[in-house]
Amino acid sequence: MTCDSVLKLIPLYFYGELDPAEEERVEEHFHACPSCAREMERQRKLAAALERRRAEVSPLLLDDCRAGLMAAIHGGPAQAAQAAPASKGPWILFLEAMGATFGSAKWRVHSVWQPVGALALLLVGFFAGRLATNSAPQSLATAGLGGDVFATVRSVHPESSGRVQVAFDETRRRVVSGRLDDQTIQKLLLAAAHEQDPAVRVESVDVLKNQADSSEVRDALLNAVAHDTNAGVRLKALEGLKPLAGDPIVRRTLAEVLQTDDSPAVRMQVVDLLVQHLDGAMVGVLQGVVQNDDNGYVRLKCERALKGLNASIGTF
Repeated sequence: MTCDSVLKLIPLYFYGELDPAEEERVEEHFHACPSCAREMERQRKLAAALERRRAEVSPLLLDDCRAGLMAAIHGGPAQAAQAAPASKGPWILFLEAMGATFGSAKWRVHSVWQPVGALALLLVGFFAGRLATNSAPQSLATAGLGGDVFATVRSVHPESSGRVQVAFDETRRRVVSGRLDDQTIQKLLLAAAHEQDPAVRVESVDVLKNQADSSEVRDALLNAVAHDTNAGVRLKALEGLKPLAGDPIVRRTLAEVLQTDDSPAVRMQVVDLLVQHLDGAMVGVLQGVVQNDDNGYVRLKCERALKGLNASIGTF
């Protein structure tokens, strides 16, 4: 392959969009061409820099927006009920609530406010996901909060200091803050890992993954990997299980996930964890995936792992 053709393929290679044969040719070119290898490294650094850029939204702003949205959906105060005819749907009411919330700031459509517009689009997507949920949030009982308190976890916000803020509903919204070794914080995080809202599950698992040495947390991560319906939650749980890749219980669960999970991204991450501690018990599992998996990249990863074990690709 020429350098020009490889440079055009680098973005596709980085995001896993090449077929296995073409991917191997690109990798062989990288080994032989330092210039193209440096370009690939620049692509990795650019992607990592973009990943670190996140819009930080104030929890108080989100709380105010949620309150305004719920007031609009349920009719709000007397003035709001008069201004919004009964024929209006939840989406129209939501847009009017957003307008009322931000109208006092006298926003104008101008290039200076383009970043603000992007944030508004982010909030629209957030609330659209909320409106698309048909059933009410699942209530859960949490101990250690002053008796039998019924709460629903709404958000999890890790702080740079190492503390964690967890917002949850009882009869009113409360916010507690504490370290991960705080029993109340850990109970709330474990409960949040089972919440109906996938965003809350992702946030809680992202925090819990740093405490995988706890048996309760390990079990929660394994449960998320094996049973959570959201692939993003499962991928976060896999990150937390990396230090435990040699644990027999973890490996058995990962082997089952490799054969049953419907997300190729999850299956590829599982293969990466399993090959950290290659053993003969995995040979049959990897051979089965090579024969039956419908994704070429997953099969390629398993084939490379089998080569590392000096095992045959097929079963006989």
